[in-house]
Amino acid sequence: MSIQQQTEPIAVALIGNPNTGKSTLFNALSGVRQRTGNYPGVTVEKKHGTFRIDDKAIELIDLPGSYSLAPRSPDEMVAVDVLLGRLPAERKPQAVLVILDAGNLERNLYILSQVLELRLPTIVALNMIDAAAEKGVTVDVELLSQRLGVPVIPTRANQGEGVQDLRKALANIEHQAPPEYPSPFPPAFREEVAGLQGQLVSRNVSAPRYLVERLLLDTSGYLECELKLGGEDFHQLIEEARKRLKESGAPVPAVEAMSRYGWVRETLRGVVERKPVPPPLSDRIDRVMTHPIFGTIFFALLMMLVFTTVFSDYVAGVPMGWIEAGFEWLGELVGSNLAEGPFRSLLVDGVIAGVGGVLVFLPQICILFFFIAILEDCGYMARAAYLMDRLFSNIGLSGKSFIPLLSSFACAIPGVMATRVIENRRDRLVTMLIAPLMSCSARIPVYVVMIAAFVPPYSFAGGLINSHALTFAGMYLVGIVAAVIVAFVLKKTILRGATPPFVLELPSYKWPSMSTVGLRVAEKGWSFIRRAGTLIFASSVLVWAAAYYPHNEAIVAPELERLAAVETELEQATDEEKIAALEEELAALDHRISGALLRDSYLGRAGRWIEPVVRPLGWDWRIGCATLASFPAREVIIGTLGVIFDMGDEEEAESLPLREKLQAATWDDTDKPLFNLPVALSVMVFFALCAQCAATLAVIKRETNSWRWPIFTFVYMTTLAYVGAFAIYRIAAFLTETPIVSV
Repeated sequence: MSIQQQTEPIAVALIGNPNTGKSTLFNALSGVRQRTGNYPGVTVEKKHGTFRIDDKAIELIDLPGSYSLAPRSPDEMVAVDVLLGRLPAERKPQAVLVILDAGNLERNLYILSQVLELRLPTIVALNMIDAAAEKGVTVDVELLSQRLGVPVIPTRANQGEGVQDLRKALANIEHQAPPEYPSPFPPAFREEVAGLQGQLVSRNVSAPRYLVERLLLDTSGYLECELKLGGEDFHQLIEEARKRLKESGAPVPAVEAMSRYGWVRETLRGVVERKPVPPPLSDRIDRVMTHPIFGTIFFALLMMLVFTTVFSDYVAGVPMGWIEAGFEWLGELVGSNLAEGPFRSLLVDGVIAGVGGVLVFLPQICILFFFIAILEDCGYMARAAYLMDRLFSNIGLSGKSFIPLLSSFACAIPGVMATRVIENRRDRLVTMLIAPLMSCSARIPVYVVMIAAFVPPYSFAGGLINSHALTFAGMYLVGIVAAVIVAFVLKKTILRGATPPFVLELPSYKWPSMSTVGLRVAEKGWSFIRRAGTLIFASSVLVWAAAYYPHNEAIVAPELERLAAVETELEQATDEEKIAALEEELAALDHRISGALLRDSYLGRAGRWIEPVVRPLGWDWRIGCATLASFPAREVIIGTLGVIFDMGDEEEAESLPLREKLQAATWDDTDKPLFNLPVALSVMVFFALCAQCAATLAVIKRETNSWRWPIFTFVYMTTLAYVGAFAIYRIAAFLTETPIVSV
């Protein structure tokens, strides 16, 4: 069969085991900057990229990394559906590019044997040949190509070696015949498949032979449930076929492993040569990194180093100061060149205070993702997943759940999507429900502003560790501990099930690519700026409008009259003492007027309505309003606080950073500080545990195809957040001997 000449690009699917450099090769071929990682689940959906060579366009479809085409999870089902052309929105690939790890051919050829059964033109990229050589492995590429009946191109995708040869081979793939691949299964199995396929044809159901094979082999029932082929009694026919195969000595599903690995052994005979070499450096390093005690200590110290650097005045503090000063200058410039009125207030108190208050945290977010990108790219994150498997197995999950949870530290949305790598439905659901408890990047500004303003600075270990970094790490720990408890409860109650085994391939350590790290940091930084420029900008304007209107000056008429009189007296005064007294009175009048107008605004009225609910947490109506406004997206709170406290009761507020405004804020009509350490901890714990992200809830709905689970997530997390904030406020107030706000 040859591929028909087409005006549209030739569609080529990329498939291979995790950690074979598949996404790196995809980037090298197409120029698309897709994120690469050293653990499965990074590519949770198919990706597209196109390149041209010899006037031919090639469209690459990067499929999720998989060890086989036996779909037992949504992630693996995506790959099978694309290869068989079963997705309505995706045209069937005309060819397949299989990426093999040259150092692990015995395992990698398993999926290749399944791909060859599809009888699509196929090319093999024999990747990481340098790493294989370090292990003493050499491959006879020409002999391997002859045995497989398809072209085999050696590559080093991370160095770009072999990429051009691969492009040329792909350009000629339209002239390549499908491989001749005899089925490795015994005759009894093939006869049963033919019988089942005949039954489907008699019922007017069309299914390719490959899918019928999978139906017979998948004893978990996942595929049968997904495909719903042949009617209710078809399941009985499958069971009878399995029974006959067992009696004939070809039990299902073991027959597949026996048949395919037999084919692998025959194919590699004389192809691979192994020479004894000393243990690779990666193995020697892993004796420490994966040790249950030393590895865990190293992991804890590494996290402390990351968090300490995020709070370092010498690293993040300098650029933060520049951004802060820039927005202060801009606010003063705009304020001094516009007349008093709604438009000036909108620009200064709404837009500049709201958006500027968020963007100041950009350096800290970039520093955090710089470290995460380095740890991912050098291969350490897979070791962290291995260490966490011990913890997760105690609560009924496996290290496979840690991988989506790790992604959730950046953002819960890809974390929820990464649960597709988990085969067991209950484990996948539990992981999905606890993923939003991981402290995502949107929580960082909340933590940073509260810690910087209200946590006393103490240093330990000669200044290497400080109280700010410890508190920051503690907030991450709050989410992890809560996730462990919730997962344990769910696994013991409504989602009860056995602990699944966890198999993870540890990639070799390598020096991180600075271009990959830079791109990852730039991607996260730009994402943060984009949200500040859209979502936070819009919310700042809305909150400003709610806090400004109805702006009924009649309620402050006496104060306004006195204000005008004091300003006149101040212009005429010459005595320094009198000038100082008048300035003090002027500031007090400003304070009362802005406070009264804010309390009478729509936001103030709503705030007083909800204040009885938030007072037990030590909050006033302004904190309650800001929290309420941040339920669609939690990072909105910083912009909202910036708007509220700029329009509130602080004289000269526009010249102060947000943390100083919060430090100076008082309860209405008192000089009692609004914020203190217990209140700051209460706010942080609430944000660590609450489901304030509509996009994450929408993704959970999409992944579960039900409103039940996002509603469940919202209810349990909001309840947990309220109880947690209440408890930490009371405990911290008791320990610090801080008076509790009367309810």
